[in-house]
Amino acid sequence: MNKIKLFTCTAIASSAMTFSNTLLATDDLPSYTPVNGVSGKLNSVGSDTLAELVTNISEKFKSIYPNIQIEIQASGSSTAPTALIEGTGNIGPMSRKMKSQEIQRFHQKHGYPPTAIPVAIDALSVFVNMTNPIDKITIKEIDAVFSKNNSCGYVSSISTWSDLGVEGSLSNQRLQLFGRNSVSGTYGYFKEVALCKGDYKDNVNERPGSSAVVLSIAEAPNGIGYSGMGYITESVKAISISKNGKDYFEPTEENVISGDYPLARFLYIYVNKAPNQPLDPMLLEFFKYTLSKEGQEVAESVGFVPLPASVVNKTLEELGGS
Repeated sequence: MNKIKLFTCTAIASSAMTFSNTLLATDDLPSYTPVNGVSGKLNSVGSDTLAELVTNISEKFKSIYPNIQIEIQASGSSTAPTALIEGTGNIGPMSRKMKSQEIQRFHQKHGYPPTAIPVAIDALSVFVNMTNPIDKITIKEIDAVFSKNNSCGYVSSISTWSDLGVEGSLSNQRLQLFGRNSVSGTYGYFKEVALCKGDYKDNVNERPGSSAVVLSIAEAPNGIGYSGMGYITESVKAISISKNGKDYFEPTEENVISGDYPLARFLYIYVNKAPNQPLDPMLLEFFKYTLSKEGQEVAESVGFVPLPASVVNKTLEELGGS
């Protein structure tokens, strides 16, 4: 069984661990203990996928520390590196790992790499309209649906629902494709993993946010698209995915943790932390809260999977907050 690798990251690191075959329990995580004298400005620039999580955690953090000022810009993961390099943001949420050229630009400016902090686990889902009878798809078929290259090895392109075995009134209709725009980390992750690094078809309708993708599919009976598991609504359904063409898995917490679901990923927040130097006290408390039992319950409430205690403990140790 292939396992999902967990990286308790600095951008240049790291040691890898795997999920166990048991459910993660937030009760295993440390509870947050407030401290005195915390103030400052939390300026977040980055991922749309992480926007709700960062917003909800920031609001709870501010309820503990009223002197904190918060500003959140959710314009896409690709905006996070520039904000951290230029100092216009002090946290950079990203739904993918930084690219080597982004790390290099940061290093050229600051003399050391950025630090990546895992804050939750997401399952990227393939959604269709609730009226669509299809209930499963392979990675190779996903590639043939969305990519012009067939880099994953499917024998032909897929353009109509009959190509996916759908019968009835929908069978001869063309697939209406929806996805994220190129500044999105979700766009990049899906391209790398689900399309085997192939190029998107020209007729993929790009949307600026994850919820916009799901809304478009809800309004299009012939629609198909990808978004995070937490964005599911009553008008769409997430279909099971197979990597080998035999075993299909739904995007559930159990399947993510077992390592069976093929499109699971870490969600990160990047920061500027100099080597052998303590993290800014306000930021340290923010991450201690985010990685606490209370913070991971927030992550679970917005549709993500909480981090294993082993990852939380290792990350806090690296940040100097254990």
